[in-house]
Amino acid sequence: MLGMFMILPVFALYAEHLPQAATPMQVGLAIGLYGLVQACLQIPLGMWSDRIGRKPVIVLGLVIFSAGSFIAGHAEEIHWILLGRAVQGAGAISGAVSALLSDVTRPQVRTQAMAVMGAGMGLAFVIALILGPIVSGLINVDGIFDLTGVLALLAVPAVLFLVPDVPVMKTQREGLMKTLLDGQLLRLDGGVFMLHATMTMLFIAAPQALVDTLHLPSAQHWQVYLPVLLLSLLPVFPLIRRIEARGAVKRAFLGAIGLLALALLTASELHGNAIGLWLALFLFFAGFNYLEGTLPSLISRRAPPEHKGAALGVYASSQFLGGFIGGTLGGFASGHWGVGGTFAVAACLPLIWFTFAVTLQPPPSLRHLQSSSGH
Repeated sequence: MLGMFMILPVFALYAEHLPQAATPMQVGLAIGLYGLVQACLQIPLGMWSDRIGRKPVIVLGLVIFSAGSFIAGHAEEIHWILLGRAVQGAGAISGAVSALLSDVTRPQVRTQAMAVMGAGMGLAFVIALILGPIVSGLINVDGIFDLTGVLALLAVPAVLFLVPDVPVMKTQREGLMKTLLDGQLLRLDGGVFMLHATMTMLFIAAPQALVDTLHLPSAQHWQVYLPVLLLSLLPVFPLIRRIEARGAVKRAFLGAIGLLALALLTASELHGNAIGLWLALFLFFAGFNYLEGTLPSLISRRAPPEHKGAALGVYASSQFLGGFIGGTLGGFASGHWGVGGTFAVAACLPLIWFTFAVTLQPPPSLRHLQSSSGH
């Protein structure tokens, strides 16, 4: 993820200086193609991980992703870079990775484990914003692609030898269809779609607000994102333990959705005020970090163990599609209504999410855990 994110702040300028300069459309396609291919392949690879095991699928995905990185790193024109980005996206293993994390963690700590993984991705994003321009100056953007491929290959022995093995369960086609059409799981899939659409819209409006209000150039935005992300993480893990111990998961879940809406409405009204902008970002990431850990945990608890990979594959596809739709909607809102309007439109998404999250039921395993466990 670190290598992937380091590309974002430097790729557009790099593409302009290729032997044949890329068009803005080609630059946008090169950035977005990865997520589109990911969204298409998460479900089949998640289902495959149910049939043959998590580790083989994850290792294959890392190798494919690495191959795509090397293709892009050795390309001298945009069409080969597009091919490399598509091959990178074909290593669509987010669902399989989440399923493996679920397999090797106890239900009591699963939400915290998912939150740690989500927080790691968030930190990778912020650190990449800092390192991207620096590393690009040392080894160029093609070097970042190659470095990303090497890092992916280094992850292979970690998966094979440092992660516990889990048995492969026998799957049944009838149970698979029931899992994919489960109304409660679909509510969670819709939730992650809304969550990542909202986050993408935030990152369309927030950079301009940081420039206008705090007078920070884009290269220094990490000075806001990093402390806000770290401070918003502090209350999340104690809250997760307390909420699950008290059986208040649904109330906290709905409260976190409401917190997203409150944060974005605050940003819409107060983005021109430094304190208001900092407060809005803190509230948003506090709610986001909790939901980012809770959603996959609830999916893994409700889905049958033999179809967990498929269920989390649907979840991962919804996640990537949410980012794509959020980017499109955010760009439209920004062009028509500016920063405040983009925040306001983004605030509508968690409000829509709330309407179908109200009918969400905690999975039976969670109830059993709350009644049988004293800690």
